[in-house]
Amino acid sequence: MAAPSPHYGAVPLVPGAEPLPELDVPPPGRQHRLTVLLRLLLLLPHAIVLALLSVVTFFVAVAAWCATLVLGRVPDPLEQWLAGYVRYETRFGAASMLLTDRYPPFQLLGEPHGYPVQVRLRSTALNRLAVLLRLFLVIPAALLTALATAGWWAVSVVSWLIVLVLGRMPQPLFEATAAVLRYRMRVSAYVLLLTSAYPKRLFGDQSSAESVIGVVRGPSATRPLMLSGTGRVLVGAFVLLGLVGWAGNAVTYEPAPAQARTEGGAP
Repeated sequence: MAAPSPHYGAVPLVPGAEPLPELDVPPPGRQHRLTVLLRLLLLLPHAIVLALLSVVTFFVAVAAWCATLVLGRVPDPLEQWLAGYVRYETRFGAASMLLTDRYPPFQLLGEPHGYPVQVRLRSTALNRLAVLLRLFLVIPAALLTALATAGWWAVSVVSWLIVLVLGRMPQPLFEATAAVLRYRMRVSAYVLLLTSAYPKRLFGDQSSAESVIGVVRGPSATRPLMLSGTGRVLVGAFVLLGLVGWAGNAVTYEPAPAQARTEGGAP
């Protein structure tokens, strides 16, 4: 196994545990109702920057994929860019999904000092065959994260209203939202060759031994991420809503039968 890159930080593993990417988010606290009300508008500059970064990241990822097939690991400069993109995307996701009230910084490389949302990555050697087939292997996890994320956004207005009225996110909703964000981050890290560990544990950790334990900068409610029964039900509901939405779209856009298209004497 390759030694961790300096920009990743030394994050020791629990013996026998996989080097899964980890997410640190503080416990749910008070949020300013005005920033909750205007959250998506306030984050619009970040959305534009992230869209531009995603274009560059596509080409960096292709270069990293080619280099890794030869070297067995991602070259450091490419790895730093890809890790920075995953962190930026995750910080944006945490703010837009109301997990934190802190405005994310415009910083690509490294972790911003003092920001409450942190992504922990561990650089590892990569199997060339798994790299070659990465886009095929990730399909089940990518579909699952797409459904869970779509389901969360389907009820995002309800979540937004709850946080707006209460001034904070209820614990079960926080757990389920953090679980969706963490799983999406793990899928991104896997696709971008930042980890050899397949994305898992959408429904949370079973015990603290399943989590990578390292130095936590401030309190973390997501390492390990222990979901209550209600939190697990909400995650399942997000996946189900995403599936229903996908099925509904498939029916809506189903091509009309040939007989209907030729009614009225059309050839």
